[in-house]
Amino acid sequence: MEWDAPAIVLDVRPYGEGDALATVMTLEHGPHRGLARGGASRGKAATWQAGNMVQVHWTARLSDHLGSFSGELIHAGAAHAMQDAMALSMLTAICAVAEGAVPEREPHPRIFDGLLHLIPRLALGDATLTGLIEWELAVLSDLGYGLDLTSCAVTGRTEGLAYVSPKSGRAVSEEGAGAWAARLLTLPGFLTGSAQPDMAAWRDGLRLTSHFLARDAFGNQHRPLPQARAMLYDRVSAAAQKDDVTENAG
Repeated sequence: MEWDAPAIVLDVRPYGEGDALATVMTLEHGPHRGLARGGASRGKAATWQAGNMVQVHWTARLSDHLGSFSGELIHAGAAHAMQDAMALSMLTAICAVAEGAVPEREPHPRIFDGLLHLIPRLALGDATLTGLIEWELAVLSDLGYGLDLTSCAVTGRTEGLAYVSPKSGRAVSEEGAGAWAARLLTLPGFLTGSAQPDMAAWRDGLRLTSHFLARDAFGNQHRPLPQARAMLYDRVSAAAQKDDVTENAG
Protein backbone atom coordinates (compact mmCIF):
# COMPACT_ATOMS: atom_id res chain seq x y z
CA MET A 1 0.00 0.00 0.00
CA GLU A 2 1.25 3.48 -0.84
CA TRP A 3 0.27 6.99 -1.84
CA ASP A 4 2.03 10.22 -2.73
CA ALA A 5 0.48 13.65 -2.15
CA PRO A 6 1.08 17.24 -0.98
CA ALA A 7 0.42 17.33 2.76
CA ILE A 8 0.29 19.79 5.63
CA VAL A 9 2.21 18.63 8.69
CA LEU A 10 -0.09 18.88 11.73
CA ASP A 11 1.90 17.24 14.51
CA VAL A 12 5.36 15.75 15.02
CA ARG A 13 6.65 13.86 18.04
CA PRO A 14 10.06 12.23 18.57
CA TYR A 15 10.03 8.46 18.24
CA GLY A 16 12.99 6.24 19.02
CA GLU A 17 16.48 7.14 17.81
CA GLY A 18 16.11 10.05 15.40
CA ASP A 19 12.69 9.11 13.99
CA ALA A 20 9.42 11.00 14.42
CA LEU A 21 5.77 10.05 14.64
CA ALA A 22 4.07 12.53 12.31
CA THR A 23 0.47 13.41 11.51
CA VAL A 24 -0.11 15.05 8.15
CA MET A 25 -3.27 16.09 6.32
CA THR A 26 -3.88 15.61 2.61
CA LEU A 27 -6.79 16.41 0.32
CA GLU A 28 -7.75 12.79 -0.33
CA HIS A 29 -6.64 11.02 2.85
CA GLY A 30 -7.46 13.50 5.62
CA PRO A 31 -5.30 13.41 8.76
CA HIS A 32 -2.91 10.48 8.44
CA ARG A 33 -0.24 9.23 10.83
CA GLY A 34 3.03 7.62 9.88
CA LEU A 35 6.60 7.10 10.99
CA ALA A 36 8.94 9.69 9.47
CA ARG A 37 12.26 7.90 9.23
CA GLY A 38 14.98 10.24 10.45
CA GLY A 39 12.34 12.94 10.99
CA ALA A 40 13.92 14.11 14.25
CA SER A 41 17.47 14.12 12.88
CA ARG A 42 19.42 17.32 12.26
CA GLY A 43 19.12 16.94 8.52
CA LYS A 44 15.36 16.35 8.36
CA ALA A 45 13.89 18.05 11.44
CA ALA A 46 13.36 21.32 9.56
CA THR A 47 11.14 19.51 7.05
CA TRP A 48 8.97 17.79 9.65
CA GLN A 49 7.60 20.85 11.43
CA ALA A 50 3.92 21.54 12.10
CA GLY A 51 2.63 23.99 9.51
CA ASN A 52 4.97 22.94 6.71
CA MET A 53 3.71 21.83 3.31
CA VAL A 54 5.53 18.64 2.37
CA GLN A 55 5.34 16.29 -0.60
CA VAL A 56 4.76 13.06 1.30
CA HIS A 57 5.17 9.46 0.22
CA TRP A 58 3.49 6.89 2.49
CA THR A 59 4.10 3.16 2.33
CA ALA A 60 2.81 0.25 4.40
CA ARG A 61 2.36 -3.50 4.02
CA LEU A 62 -1.37 -3.23 4.78
CA SER A 63 -3.76 -0.28 4.60
CA ASP A 64 -4.50 -0.30 8.33
CA HIS A 65 -0.82 -0.27 9.34
CA LEU A 66 0.95 2.85 10.64
CA GLY A 67 3.34 2.88 7.68
CA SER A 68 6.31 5.09 6.92
CA PHE A 69 6.63 8.62 5.57
CA SER A 70 9.32 10.16 3.41
CA GLY A 71 8.97 13.74 2.30
CA GLU A 72 10.36 16.81 0.59
CA LEU A 73 9.66 20.35 1.78
CA ILE A 74 7.41 22.45 -0.46
CA HIS A 75 6.67 25.47 1.75
CA ALA A 76 8.20 26.28 5.15
CA GLY A 77 5.07 27.59 6.86
CA ALA A 78 6.55 26.95 10.30
CA ALA A 79 9.66 29.07 9.66
CA HIS A 80 7.61 32.05 8.43
CA ALA A 81 5.28 31.90 11.44
CA MET A 82 8.14 31.79 13.93
CA GLN A 83 8.99 35.40 13.10
CA ASP A 84 5.90 36.66 14.96
CA ALA A 85 4.40 35.49 18.26
CA MET A 86 0.78 35.89 17.15
CA ALA A 87 1.43 34.11 13.85
CA LEU A 88 3.08 31.21 15.66
CA SER A 89 0.20 31.02 18.14
CA MET A 90 -2.31 30.90 15.29
CA LEU A 91 -0.31 28.24 13.44
CA THR A 92 -0.03 25.91 16.41
CA ALA A 93 -3.73 26.40 17.18
CA ILE A 94 -5.05 25.54 13.72
CA CYS A 95 -2.75 22.54 13.39
CA ALA A 96 -3.88 21.25 16.80
CA VAL A 97 -7.55 21.75 15.94
CA ALA A 98 -7.23 19.97 12.59
CA GLU A 99 -5.20 17.11 14.10
CA GLY A 100 -7.57 16.59 17.01
CA ALA A 101 -11.02 17.37 15.62
CA VAL A 102 -10.93 15.66 12.22
CA PRO A 103 -11.17 11.85 12.34
CA GLU A 104 -8.04 10.09 11.13
CA ARG A 105 -8.03 9.10 7.45
CA GLU A 106 -11.33 10.89 6.83
CA PRO A 107 -11.01 13.38 3.93
CA HIS A 108 -12.39 16.88 4.44
CA PRO A 109 -11.40 18.95 1.39
CA ARG A 110 -12.86 22.22 2.71
CA ILE A 111 -10.88 21.98 5.95
CA PHE A 112 -7.70 21.11 4.04
CA ASP A 113 -8.19 23.95 1.53
CA GLY A 114 -8.81 26.34 4.41
CA LEU A 115 -5.44 25.46 5.91
CA LEU A 116 -3.77 25.95 2.52
CA HIS A 117 -5.10 29.50 2.37
CA LEU A 118 -4.58 30.35 6.05
CA ILE A 119 -0.98 29.27 6.61
CA PRO A 120 0.66 31.57 4.01
CA ARG A 121 -1.40 34.50 5.36
CA LEU A 122 -0.27 34.12 8.97
CA ALA A 123 2.60 36.52 8.35
CA LEU A 124 -0.02 39.28 7.87
CA GLY A 125 -0.52 39.22 11.63
CA ASP A 126 -3.68 40.00 13.58
CA ALA A 127 -5.87 40.46 10.49
CA THR A 128 -5.60 36.72 9.80
CA LEU A 129 -7.71 36.06 12.90
CA THR A 130 -10.83 36.77 10.85
CA GLY A 131 -9.97 33.96 8.43
CA LEU A 132 -9.00 31.66 11.29
CA ILE A 133 -12.36 32.07 13.03
CA GLU A 134 -14.20 31.57 9.74
CA TRP A 135 -12.13 28.41 9.16
CA GLU A 136 -13.10 27.08 12.59
CA LEU A 137 -16.76 27.67 11.71
CA ALA A 138 -16.14 25.64 8.53
CA VAL A 139 -14.54 22.87 10.60
CA LEU A 140 -17.64 22.71 12.79
CA SER A 141 -19.91 22.69 9.75
CA ASP A 142 -17.94 19.97 7.96
CA LEU A 143 -18.03 17.76 11.05
CA GLY A 144 -21.80 18.15 11.37
CA TYR A 145 -21.87 20.79 14.11
CA GLY A 146 -22.53 23.87 12.00
CA LEU A 147 -23.92 27.07 13.51
CA ASP A 148 -26.91 28.93 12.03
CA LEU A 149 -26.04 32.61 11.95
CA THR A 150 -28.56 33.60 9.26
CA SER A 151 -31.60 34.60 11.33
CA CYS A 152 -32.82 35.05 14.89
CA ALA A 153 -33.98 31.84 16.55
CA VAL A 154 -36.65 33.81 18.47
CA THR A 155 -38.02 36.40 16.02
CA GLY A 156 -36.92 34.94 12.68
CA ARG A 157 -35.51 38.30 11.62
CA THR A 158 -32.14 38.70 9.94
CA GLU A 159 -31.31 42.16 11.32
CA GLY A 160 -29.65 43.04 14.60
CA LEU A 161 -28.11 39.62 15.23
CA ALA A 162 -25.93 39.98 18.32
CA TYR A 163 -25.78 36.64 20.14
CA VAL A 164 -25.63 32.88 19.66
CA SER A 165 -27.41 30.31 21.78
CA PRO A 166 -24.78 28.11 23.48
CA LYS A 167 -27.23 25.19 23.27
CA SER A 168 -28.63 25.33 19.74
CA GLY A 169 -25.88 27.25 17.93
CA ARG A 170 -28.49 29.57 16.41
CA ALA A 171 -28.19 33.34 16.21
CA VAL A 172 -30.30 35.59 18.43
CA SER A 173 -31.04 39.28 17.91
CA GLU A 174 -30.86 42.02 20.53
CA GLU A 175 -34.66 42.10 20.55
CA GLY A 176 -34.98 38.33 20.82
CA ALA A 177 -32.42 37.99 23.60
CA GLY A 178 -34.24 40.14 26.11
CA ALA A 179 -33.43 39.21 29.69
CA TRP A 180 -31.50 36.12 28.50
CA ALA A 181 -28.68 38.13 26.90
CA ALA A 182 -26.21 37.43 29.72
CA ARG A 183 -26.55 33.69 29.12
CA LEU A 184 -25.80 33.89 25.41
CA LEU A 185 -22.52 33.98 23.49
CA THR A 186 -21.61 37.25 21.78
CA LEU A 187 -21.84 37.18 17.98
CA PRO A 188 -19.15 39.58 16.64
CA GLY A 189 -20.36 41.87 13.87
CA PHE A 190 -17.67 40.87 11.38
CA LEU A 191 -19.26 37.41 11.10
CA THR A 192 -22.52 38.95 9.90
CA GLY A 193 -20.95 41.76 7.85
CA SER A 194 -22.28 44.47 10.16
CA ALA A 195 -18.96 45.69 11.61
CA GLN A 196 -15.21 45.69 11.12
CA PRO A 197 -13.21 43.43 13.44
CA ASP A 198 -10.95 44.52 16.28
CA MET A 199 -9.26 42.63 19.10
CA ALA A 200 -12.43 42.52 21.20
CA ALA A 201 -14.40 41.12 18.25
CA TRP A 202 -11.72 38.52 17.51
CA ARG A 203 -11.77 37.53 21.20
CA ASP A 204 -15.55 37.10 21.04
CA GLY A 205 -15.24 35.11 17.82
CA LEU A 206 -12.68 32.76 19.34
CA ARG A 207 -14.84 32.35 22.44
CA LEU A 208 -17.80 31.47 20.22
CA THR A 209 -16.00 28.82 18.17
CA SER A 210 -14.11 27.42 21.16
CA HIS A 211 -17.40 26.73 22.96
CA PHE A 212 -18.69 24.52 20.17
CA LEU A 213 -15.32 22.98 19.35
CA ALA A 214 -14.90 21.98 23.00
CA ARG A 215 -18.47 20.73 23.42
CA ASP A 216 -18.95 18.97 20.09
CA ALA A 217 -15.85 18.36 17.97
CA PHE A 218 -13.63 17.45 20.93
CA GLY A 219 -16.20 16.73 23.62
CA ASN A 220 -17.81 13.95 21.62
CA GLN A 221 -14.36 12.32 21.48
CA HIS A 222 -13.94 12.81 25.23
CA ARG A 223 -10.95 15.04 24.58
CA PRO A 224 -10.27 18.58 25.83
CA LEU A 225 -9.79 21.57 23.57
CA PRO A 226 -6.07 21.60 22.61
CA GLN A 227 -3.85 23.68 24.84
CA ALA A 228 -2.48 25.53 21.80
CA ARG A 229 -6.00 26.69 20.94
CA ALA A 230 -6.66 27.81 24.53
CA MET A 231 -3.37 29.74 24.51
CA LEU A 232 -4.38 31.57 21.33
CA TYR A 233 -7.59 32.71 23.00
CA ASP A 234 -5.65 33.89 26.07
CA ARG A 235 -3.26 35.87 23.86
CA VAL A 236 -6.05 37.60 21.94
CA SER A 237 -8.05 38.22 25.12
CA ALA A 238 -5.03 39.88 26.75
CA ALA A 239 -4.52 42.08 23.67
CA ALA A 240 -8.20 43.08 23.72
CA GLN A 241 -7.96 43.99 27.40
CA LYS A 242 -4.85 46.08 26.71
CA ASP A 243 -6.70 47.93 23.94
CA ASP A 244 -9.58 48.64 26.34
CA VAL A 245 -7.22 50.06 28.95
CA THR A 246 -5.49 52.25 26.36
CA GLU A 247 -8.81 53.52 25.01
CA ASN A 248 -10.15 54.32 28.49
CA ALA A 249 -6.91 56.06 29.43
CA GLY A 250 -7.20 58.23 26.33
